[in-house]
Amino acid sequence: MSLPSFKLLRPRNVEDALGFLHRYEKEGVQICAGGTDLLPSMKQRLFSPAYVMDIRGIEELTHIRVVPGLGVELGSLVKLSAIEDSGFIATHYPVLREAVMTVASPILRNMGTLGGNLCLDTRCLWYNQSLQWRKSCGYCIKKDGDLCHVAPGGKVCWAVFSGDSAAALLCLHAEIEIASPKGRRRIPLADLYTNIGDDRMRLGKSEILTRIFLPEASAGYSGVYRKLRLRGSIDYPLAGVAVAIRKKGKIIDDARVAITGVNPAPRLVKDATHALIGREMNEHAAMVVGELAARVAKPLTTSLLTPEYRREMIKVFAKQSASRATPSGPSIRD
Repeated sequence: MSLPSFKLLRPRNVEDALGFLHRYEKEGVQICAGGTDLLPSMKQRLFSPAYVMDIRGIEELTHIRVVPGLGVELGSLVKLSAIEDSGFIATHYPVLREAVMTVASPILRNMGTLGGNLCLDTRCLWYNQSLQWRKSCGYCIKKDGDLCHVAPGGKVCWAVFSGDSAAALLCLHAEIEIASPKGRRRIPLADLYTNIGDDRMRLGKSEILTRIFLPEASAGYSGVYRKLRLRGSIDYPLAGVAVAIRKKGKIIDDARVAITGVNPAPRLVKDATHALIGREMNEHAAMVVGELAARVAKPLTTSLLTPEYRREMIKVFAKQSASRATPSGPSIRD
């Protein structure tokens, strides 16, 4: 399949990019960072923009910067492979490295960016198909139609968010910077997502995700990420669980659990935090975490695997990850 015709824009900095977005907003602009998700979607005619803006040349967004006393600042164009290779991230924010290491293949991680992974389009068995296939099914709510094949008769799109890094970043209480012609604002990453499949992000047409911030307070948590996929070396998550835990002696001092691949947005399992703080990790505690994560998961028929199986795997992964993320011995100096 070939790409549709478009005009290419190449901004030199964030201000140039914002200018292009504002100037060509009515015609339609798609932002290309790594292109690993956008270009295949364009070939399937899921997007046919008049303009594609290649932002890879914005050098200021390509750095990982440690800010003493505050944490870490990652440009939205930081390559996934750079995070995987960062000794600092591996030591201080291991759950993020674990999640990034599972994304696609090494070649695609050399192309894909952190910002691109956070802004992935939602996916569905009925949506991510060729134009001819979608036309034969009467299209769907997310693209060109008004019918939901996942929940017939429903008026809400259930396409799922299928990024890996977002779940890990939710566990780290990450914040993001969004640039617009009106200036820049900083919000919690969780506030970016709407949990609506066909309108997935609170990001305006003239706005760009520019930076991701990891607070210093989240450094030092042990972390685990596990995902379910059909092909072990490349696929999107059909269910994913991230867990970050901090201990004081044998007691859990703080715990965060997040899931992805089973809802229209990545979700924190807030009740898991309350269930674990002040306790020792044991079989019962891990089982409770699994049950709580499964309650938050709302998988439907958006993939080849059944919703029941994906929900069960969320439970299994959450239980296993909670146990793995709780190393023996103290993790905070008494």
